Formats: sequence, structure tokens, C-alpha cells
Amino acid sequence: MDAREKILEAATTLLAGSPVADVSTRAVCEAAGVGAPMLYRLFGDKAGLLAAVVDRGFEEYLVTKRAARPSDDPVADLRRGWDNHLRFALEHPHHYRLMYSPELTAPPAATREAHDLLHSILERCAAAGRLTVPPALATQMIMSANVGASLSILTRPEQYPDPGFSARLRDAVLGAVTCPADPDSAPEPDPDQAVPMAAATLAARLRAERPAAFTAAESALLEQWLDKLGTDRPIGDPGPPVAEPVPTDRR
Repeated sequence: MDAREKILEAATTLLAGSPVADVSTRAVCEAAGVGAPMLYRLFGDKAGLLAAVVDRGFEEYLVTKRAARPSDDPVADLRRGWDNHLRFALEHPHHYRLMYSPELTAPPAATREAHDLLHSILERCAAAGRLTVPPALATQMIMSANVGASLSILTRPEQYPDPGFSARLRDAVLGAVTCPADPDSAPEPDPDQAVPMAAATLAARLRAERPAAFTAAESALLEQWLDKLGTDRPIGDPGPPVAEPVPTDRR
């Protein structure tokens, strides 16, 4: 085992026994049998070490996420992803709390990859016409709610004793950003959502399969326009009033 692995192994072991999801570099060096200069040369600083510990701990979780086969129902994949996220948090509480600790000045790579994996499922939802908001916004909403629920259950279990809390929050959030596959069972759409929904769907389909008739520049420009249609105006906001034309003197 090289010095890097010794340090990571020691930090992981100490983290598992820490009640505050934190470790000291001095304790890590003593447990790994290395000097402080070696630790700082390999990881830069304590934040770099902790970020590496998180990435190492999340690797098993991300491997399963990467290997997951998409189903025919991307919304069902979202539900499974939410539940798996919470399950990992409860099974690895120290790594999870550390992952979202404000002490980490640079987010671990695992945070970005988890975000990107969720976004890819939401792109599929949009391409299937199942998304009511642009994929980027839906990713932020779902990830914020999923992380918030997981941290709340971990850090304040006495306030969240209901085992069905996470599922109810999941269904509420997903219900706000997705729509049923069967148009006949969907509620009457909000007229203000029609253009953003259509724009998000078309943009996702263009990203999934570039039209052969368009050049790369034309596709990029069309995608930019569609993204503006979907995000420039908040849902339900009619936008600024249209100015009355200035009368001209026809004399």
C-alpha cells in the first residue's frame, strides 16, 4: 500500500469513529505512519484530504449509479435514484455529512458526478415530454430536496421519525417537475407553462439526436434560443408589459 492509500485508509477509519464527521491531519499522519509534509504534498491541505476521502467513500455508490440500466420510464428511474441516495446517506453517515460540509472549500468530484448523473436522467424525462421545467432547474430542485432530506434525517432523527417522510417529499418534488406519461391522465396544463415545457422537450431531443440538416453552429444557436425560452421567464410570470407603440406624426 503506497503512502496515499495509507493516508486515505487512516482518514477513513478515523472518520468512521468521529462523532462530528471530522478528523485532524495530525491524527491521520500518526495513524498512517507518515509525516505531515507527505500528507500536504499529496493532498495540498486538509480540505483536499477530506475531499479525497469523500470521493473514495462515494466510489462504490457511484459505480452502481454508472452501471444502472435506464428503464423505459425515466420518472421511475428518478424515484429509484432518490431512494438510493437516501439509503447511501443512512449507511455511510460520516462520509455523507462530510461531503456537504461547509469546511470543504472545493466540492468533491463525487458531488459533481452525482449532479451530472441526475441531470442525464432529467434530460431523458425532458426528451420524453415528461418535464415541466428545464432539466437544469429540475436537477437543482431535486438534488437540493434529496440532500436536504438526507441531512435532516441524519442530523435530526428525532424530528423526522416518520419512515414515510422521504417518500412523501420525493413524490411532492417529482410531482412538481414532471407530468404523467398518459396525456389523458395529466391535469389541465397551466397556459404559462406551455412554452417553457415545449422548449425544454425540444431542446432535450436536439441534444439527444442532432438533426442532420443543421450545422453544429445552427444546432447550438437553436439550443440557446430554446434554453432562453425555458429559463428567461419564471413559470407563471407573464413577463414585463409590452410597451405601446409610439404614435408617428402623419401630417
